[in-house]
Amino acid sequence: MIKMVVFDMAGTTVDEDNVVYKTLTDALDKHGYDISLETVLKIGAGQEKRKAIADLLENKQGKVKEEQIVEVFKSFKSMLKSAYKFLDVRAQPGADSLFEELRERDIRIVLNTGYDRNTAEGMIEKIGWRIEDDIDLLVTASDVKGSRPAPDMILFAMDHFSMEDPTLVAKVGDSVIDIEEGKNAGCLFNIGVTTGAHTREQLLKAHPFAVIDQLGDCSSILL
Repeated sequence: MIKMVVFDMAGTTVDEDNVVYKTLTDALDKHGYDISLETVLKIGAGQEKRKAIADLLENKQGKVKEEQIVEVFKSFKSMLKSAYKFLDVRAQPGADSLFEELRERDIRIVLNTGYDRNTAEGMIEKIGWRIEDDIDLLVTASDVKGSRPAPDMILFAMDHFSMEDPTLVAKVGDSVIDIEEGKNAGCLFNIGVTTGAHTREQLLKAHPFAVIDQLGDCSSILL
């Protein structure tokens, strides 16, 4: 029986209209890198954002200097802060009811994300979710050493709740890297959802346990 579910945020449990990746695309463009939103989503979805920038620039031009990454990342953080001031951030359809079902069965709810903690906490605050009331734990890229697809965030959550068996854990996310993260952690179920960065076809390439079209469909798998 599953004891903990680790959910990605943007595109999975949080609807923010892809503002992070749109802003990242704009930041790259500001510095003269013509990279499409489609490519940003394909390569950068789910990643810690400095790593995403590095991978995108490397894909664009080959060898990348550290100062290039720093420049784009600095612009990205500033632009994202401005974008979030006026953004309508909402829970994905079905998220609240699914969380309620899980909590009724004493299944831990963890959110994890490639965002830094300040950004992630701002999103949760806008939605109105409270840690310990609506979710049990938030783990961000800035809390761990290894970024996705390394399993560090999932292992961090397991350690926090003194869990040793990854087969009691499920991972749900909207990107290939989410599925790879869950597999690397040894999660029993790794579920892709088509509400965010990647299509069903892209998600299936990572060989998840299942691909669903709406978050509420998790119930039939997890409960």
